Amino acid sequence: MQTLVVYESFFGNTEQVAGAIGAAIEGARGQQGEVVVRKVNEVSRGDLQGIELLVVGAPTRAFRPSPGVAQWLAALPAGALQGMAVAAFDTRISPDDANSAVLRFMVKLFGWAAEKIAKRLAARGGRQVASPLGCYVLGSEGPLREGELDRAADWARQAAAQA
Repeated sequence: MQTLVVYESFFGNTEQVAGAIGAAIEGARGQQGEVVVRKVNEVSRGDLQGIELLVVGAPTRAFRPSPGVAQWLAALPAGALQGMAVAAFDTRISPDDANSAVLRFMVKLFGWAAEKIAKRLAARGGRQVASPLGCYVLGSEGPLREGELDRAADWARQAAAQA
């Protein structure tokens, strides 16, 4: 099964998660298909040819996906992902780590990037194979909270099994 992991990263945290996801899927699949991990600005529509599992991730910026991922998703034509297995992830700051009641309230109102990415993938015809994943960073620039790469890898293996 051919897998493409698409991501955008500003401080390297989302890139680390994307790499862990790609490695976990590759390990789960063995020699049964190629796994490509690529920055969103390096992906064209043609790269979707033959892809059976598409995983898309971004940092949460103002409760939405980062601009590059949002633009890439918006540019996909309706039906471009018809029947393709899809999954979404993001990196985010925990309201508990930030100790912010305002952030907790805002998250309840607006949510996270991963949920929005998942909806956009489904709107383009994708078949969601895993609940959206949020990986926590400590502060706006990171690093990732301890254990998040392992959690992302477990999630990726489950997504691959459902694809």
